[in-house]
Amino acid sequence: MIIGVPTEVKDHESRVGLVPSGVTALVEAGHTVLVQAGAGVGSSIPDAAYIASGASIAPDAASVWKSAHMVIKVKEPQPSEYAHLHPGLTLFTYLHLAPLPELTAKLVETKVNSVAYETIRERDGSLPLLIPMSEVAGRMSVQIGAQYLERPNGGRGILLGGVPGVAPANVVILGGGIVGLNAAKMAFGLGAHVTIIDRNLDRLRQLDDIFNSNVTTLASNTWTIHEAVKLADLVIGGVLIPGASAPRLIRRDWLKDMRAGSVLVDVAIDQGGCFETSRATTHTDPIYFVDDVLHYCVSNMPAAVPHTSTLALTNATFPYVLSLAKKGLVQACIDSPAIYEGVNTYQGRITYAAVAESQGLEHSELKTLL
Repeated sequence: MIIGVPTEVKDHESRVGLVPSGVTALVEAGHTVLVQAGAGVGSSIPDAAYIASGASIAPDAASVWKSAHMVIKVKEPQPSEYAHLHPGLTLFTYLHLAPLPELTAKLVETKVNSVAYETIRERDGSLPLLIPMSEVAGRMSVQIGAQYLERPNGGRGILLGGVPGVAPANVVILGGGIVGLNAAKMAFGLGAHVTIIDRNLDRLRQLDDIFNSNVTTLASNTWTIHEAVKLADLVIGGVLIPGASAPRLIRRDWLKDMRAGSVLVDVAIDQGGCFETSRATTHTDPIYFVDDVLHYCVSNMPAAVPHTSTLALTNATFPYVLSLAKKGLVQACIDSPAIYEGVNTYQGRITYAAVAESQGLEHSELKTLL
């Protein structure tokens, strides 16, 4: 199989889908790896490292997409990449299709067989390819929130941990999953007062044990969330319904009850965001204000730390890459329920129910198409 690794083109996206160690393993297994020139530079991986590992370097993106049987990426194809999509191609990347009807239509139209990192689900219910970037984004969300709480950056002028004699910031975290846990670790470590809100009482008990009752845990409902955000300096949204649009937990008219200069960081923005006022932003233009509340909704947050993110991501993705390369998509789906769950489009059909439902489109069972 020819495996292509193009340079990412999303705003400030410096991660790369495959590292040299992965190239070596694929080449030793008899595959050909084609890496676009400069694809790894943003992650501190020079072309020479790929060449030494056995990859061929392609001069441009068109060469990679045209030649490859399978393309390994990090982020969803951008409009400038749509022309490269072609029938029979297997695309393995983060897709987050629910809020992206145009991209969904393109994948269907071009009959690309797309496998989404975020919907690969193991038998135990875990989402192994979402976990590493959720860990990064959860930790980053607190760093970013602390930065934007500073007055020169538009915030209230709050030091997250306070000082003796001055109260720390109130940090409210919506969702007690991987994002929420990692955000809480960072915020608690910096001395903030942390509240975690989740609808799963068993998860709240686990979090209470993890933090030795040093964070506040609240059962999620509309009244509780509204009351909590009134007093919040920083709110981090980390809720997830795999493959589907995120629920909108903070309403537009609640912002008037919040303090001017408070900060909302929406880590769920890839799935449409969990605040009614959320809209995707970029690292170039990361923030905006609604009713004097600062919103940070960058849809590829981990790209700001590409070296760490690339290594964390590829550690998790590579076993699936190797399986897809060795067996091909059809056999890999037959042998692996996790990869089967990851397929979002196949031969011009939408095969992931939550994506179809989010866009009001027809869903086809993958097993009837294989």
